[in-house]
Amino acid sequence: MTTICPDIEQDSALWDALIDAEAIAERALEAAAEQAGLALLDGAELGVLLSDDDHVQSVNQEWRGIDKPTNVLSFPAVEPAKLARAPFLGDIIIAYETVEREARNDGKAFADHYAHLIVHGFLHLLGFDHINEADAERMESLEIAILASLDIPDPYADRPLAAQS
Repeated sequence: MTTICPDIEQDSALWDALIDAEAIAERALEAAAEQAGLALLDGAELGVLLSDDDHVQSVNQEWRGIDKPTNVLSFPAVEPAKLARAPFLGDIIIAYETVEREARNDGKAFADHYAHLIVHGFLHLLGFDHINEADAERMESLEIAILASLDIPDPYADRPLAAQS
């Protein structure tokens, strides 16, 4: 089993409401690394920033030209072909208010939705995407399997795979 080493930082006090935020992220990342089916360097690092809508909106504007917050942003540090030798995989940023709002609106447990977005962001670091339908189905199927291993319900159960992309 490959060990990954997340550096989880919090820059918003809103995350204090989720007491186990770091442990949830670590479990989700461990499960995702184990089930992604890709060779990763043992001890590979990644950054996770637990942030808020204001910060995520500014980063989203700067890097993607989209002037609104989003739930998760991923910044891969290496192309997928070089993952097996990469000591650093990239960064994930998560916006508390957006995650909370989506969980409430979808009737999901906040911790489950957060874990899902950690997995989703991590898979982006590994080169998975949901730009076209085939890639979206592949990524979503993997997310469902990873989350099931964590006893988290299928986040796509109420809609067809790839419909959310």
